[in-house]
Amino acid sequence: MNRILLIDDDEQLGPPLATYFQRFELQLTHATRPSEGLALLRSQPFDAAILDVMLPEMDGFELCRTIRKDSDIPIVMLTARGDVMDRVVGLELGADHYLPKPFEPRELVACIQTVLRRRKPNGNTHAVNLCAAPTLRFDGLVIDTARRSVTREGLEVELTGTEYELLLMLAREPGKVFSRDDILNQLRGHEADLYTRAVDIVVSRLRKKLEPLDCIKTLRNAGYSLALRRLAA
Repeated sequence: MNRILLIDDDEQLGPPLATYFQRFELQLTHATRPSEGLALLRSQPFDAAILDVMLPEMDGFELCRTIRKDSDIPIVMLTARGDVMDRVVGLELGADHYLPKPFEPRELVACIQTVLRRRKPNGNTHAVNLCAAPTLRFDGLVIDTARRSVTREGLEVELTGTEYELLLMLAREPGKVFSRDDILNQLRGHEADLYTRAVDIVVSRLRKKLEPLDCIKTLRNAGYSLALRRLAA
């Protein structure tokens, strides 16, 4: 059973959500303060975290930034206004998904299931055939699809689930140009709100983590491609 941590100061939210989550084999733990949530994350294993934006002690954006210093756990952010800027800021800080408040419990479960699938090699319709090519090798870059790990010039790079799936999508067909819609449909799912800024943000994050490699090329009004030479396995 996947373990999910909810950090939200609404004390009435946790118990009914925990009961609902059990229907989908998800175990929900509720923390009402960021300090409590961070302590739980450091002491117990969780498969994903849900962060409210409006919190005491620190807001959800600062909490997301703090978590990302030590962990690549999938993060879903709850935005009270559903404001696009809240989504943009959350993605820039490393969140994997967002959901505007108020939300239906089934919507939140769908978000969690989406980010959890990204961490499983067989959860991606664009995934590499692991038996045929468990490792993708390029000049300066190695992607181990069995371990879901990425090594840049000999050093392992910590990527979020979204960043990894984007890189894997590009690496499967180096040189091919993927449009923003192609990427959005793959990373967010057809049911999610589509906006091109989300793709640009994730690409920007990924580029920074892969520096000094200059491997993701932008083609104006077309999309993105991986510009690295594929090496023999």
